[in-house]
Amino acid sequence: MKTEQQFFQEGKSIQTYMEEMSSLKEESFIVYEKFHLPDDGLVEKLQTQNLHFLTITEDWCGDAMMINPVIRKLAEAADIDFRVALRDADTSLIDRHLTNGGRAIPMILILNEQGELLGKWGPRAPEVQKIVDDLRGALPSKEDPSFPEKQKEVIATLRERYVTEETLWTYVYESFKETLLNILEKGNR
Repeated sequence: MKTEQQFFQEGKSIQTYMEEMSSLKEESFIVYEKFHLPDDGLVEKLQTQNLHFLTITEDWCGDAMMINPVIRKLAEAADIDFRVALRDADTSLIDRHLTNGGRAIPMILILNEQGELLGKWGPRAPEVQKIVDDLRGALPSKEDPSFPEKQKEVIATLRERYVTEETLWTYVYESFKETLLNILEKGNR
């Protein structure tokens, strides 16, 4: 079985991945170009840590379309190697990092210099998860004939909000930051 480090070593850089996206590329680059890192000292802390990030993702995923560019901005600023593993190309990796039993993406793995897994984050910030839960909660039952159409509307609404509501990007950043700081704190004990 391949280790997280082997997936990382075989993975494309986030830059190459985003350039090669066949779905949601334009939306992803809108987030990337418009998101600005806060001047909160996180970049400077990370620059001393020798971390690697590996995102388990797919380019059709609306959550990944918003989240990967936010994490990319942080990784670039802190000079962290950020690579990509495609969930569906080899599900053995995501199957080690399930969310409530599902293969939810993106899942960002945080590795040390030796490739050991220090922690993970994903698939959403808690505030974004609440928005998703509220929208899904308003859907009719799956047996309802209108379900497929209503579900498409929910997905379209989410994608629109992910590209236009900068507050959601901040939720992602702050939640990921909290995970990173918890990992760094454990490492310093």
